Amino acid sequence: MMVAPVLEARGLSKFYRGRRGAIFGAPSLLRAVDDVSFEIAAGEAFGLVGESGCGKSTVGRMVSAATRPSAGDVLLDGMPFAAPMPLARRAEVQVVFQDTLGALNPRLTIGRQLTEPLAVHGIGDRAERLDLARAKLDEVGLSGDVMGRYPHEVSGGQRQRIVLARSLSLDPKLMVCDEAVSALDVSVQAHVVNLLSQLKEKRQLGMLFISHDLRVVNHLCERVGVLYLGKLVETGPRRRVLGAPAHPYTRALTGAMPAGRPGEKRVRAVLSGEPPSPLDPPSGCPFHPRCTHAIAVCREVKPAMRMLDGGHGAACHRIEELAA
Repeated sequence: MMVAPVLEARGLSKFYRGRRGAIFGAPSLLRAVDDVSFEIAAGEAFGLVGESGCGKSTVGRMVSAATRPSAGDVLLDGMPFAAPMPLARRAEVQVVFQDTLGALNPRLTIGRQLTEPLAVHGIGDRAERLDLARAKLDEVGLSGDVMGRYPHEVSGGQRQRIVLARSLSLDPKLMVCDEAVSALDVSVQAHVVNLLSQLKEKRQLGMLFISHDLRVVNHLCERVGVLYLGKLVETGPRRRVLGAPAHPYTRALTGAMPAGRPGEKRVRAVLSGEPPSPLDPPSGCPFHPRCTHAIAVCREVKPAMRMLDGGHGAACHRIEELAA
């Protein structure tokens, strides 16, 4: 029996009005995200990867209803998830950011910041809220001793666990992690990633994991989507996308990953130039100016997502040739 996804993103797009060149230049449309679709099941982590500025965080903001899409829909458990909505409904999606000091109020104790969401949602009395806060801290591997401290009095790894505990306090169905571990050192990062993996399995929590670190995505996520210039160019199971990428852009990203074992060699595809401006995107395939495999059709016709085996797909005109 098919299990309904906890999250469905259907044709998400976000456009901004801008101007080319000078302040009095011709008006133009910046396509930050253009027709992105994916699903996330309960207990599954979906990794969204790509270069800086490709639209990953904008997708995260639309999924969490912090930004209204220009087009497309977000469905949570089959129902629209968009403002305005009841407070209880909004609590079903929580966001974990990269900057933990920015996410926590420096003037309030950890205990106050953990109990405040419970108070806003009318959960329990003061004593019950304190007990719940301690239970969430224990769930992320911290003791209740940090309740009386301020954010600057704990380490970066502890702050990220505290932010996780606060996000879990309202028992969300989906968690959006936007570069949630990229500011941590490698040893702490590994502990937090393992914690995220345990939490999603234990709670059957859907997770949108936004990152530029393919090693972390490879460890945590079951499926992966690759964004380039606001468009989804490849998607599918992690082992297929990162282990046998079909799109030339994904091949360049995976080729830049550090080797997993001593002596392991990777085929590196060096990209030339910078990503085009979303104010002036190229015709046809958005990747063709940097692609060594581009032919005439790539410069003229925008490729559709073409599916391979096992739910693996890529938006490339030459996908069969390159796979062979």
